[in-house]
Amino acid sequence: MNESYKPSGISFTLQSTDYTTNAAWSVSATDADEIEMKTALRKGTYEDLNLYFLSDLGGGLLGFCYFPTSLKTSADPALTLTLDGCINLAGSLPGAEVPNYNLGGTAVHETGHWFGLFHVFQGSACDGPGDYVSDTPKQRVATSGCPTTQDSCPGQKGLDSIHNYMDYSYDVCYEEFTKKQGKRMHRMYSKYRDGK
Repeated sequence: MNESYKPSGISFTLQSTDYTTNAAWSVSATDADEIEMKTALRKGTYEDLNLYFLSDLGGGLLGFCYFPTSLKTSADPALTLTLDGCINLAGSLPGAEVPNYNLGGTAVHETGHWFGLFHVFQGSACDGPGDYVSDTPKQRVATSGCPTTQDSCPGQKGLDSIHNYMDYSYDVCYEEFTKKQGKRMHRMYSKYRDGK
C-alpha cells in the first residue's frame, strides 16, 4: 500500500490487525451480516481506513469500498461510519490463491475508492465527465488482463489507462495513480475525512 501510494504523497500506518473466525461474516452474504461484522470490528474515526479481508465475496467479486461522504448530511451518520471501509477477497492478498489478482492490487484499488476515486472507465463512454480527473484519458471499457496497449476511445486523446490502479487490469499490470488522481485523493480526504 505504501509503495503504491507514495508517489501521491500518501502513507499508511498499521494500527492493528485482528483475526476473527465467524462463518456468517467470512462471506459477504447480506447487508445485515456486513453491518453486524463492522459494528463489532470497526475501529477509529471516519479518517481511519479499515480493511476487511473475507474468504468469499460471491460472483467473482474481488472487493468493494465506500466512497467518502459528508457525515453531517448523511441520513444516518452512525451507519455511514459503521459501514465505512473496504471489503477485499482474502485470496487477493500477496501470494494468495486468486490467479492474476494476488499481488495486493485489489486493496490498493478499493482504497482508491475510499479516497474518492472512480474507475478510469467510469460512465463507460467516450464523452461526459468520466472519472472527474483530467489527466486520465477517456476510456469506455474496463481492461481485462494486461494488454500491451488498448484504446477504447480512439477519437479521444490518449490510450486507455491499463497501468492505472483504478482500472480492472491484472495486478502485475498496475503501476500508477496519475498526478491529478493524487490531488483528488488529497482534496476528498481533506473535505470529507480529515478530523471527522
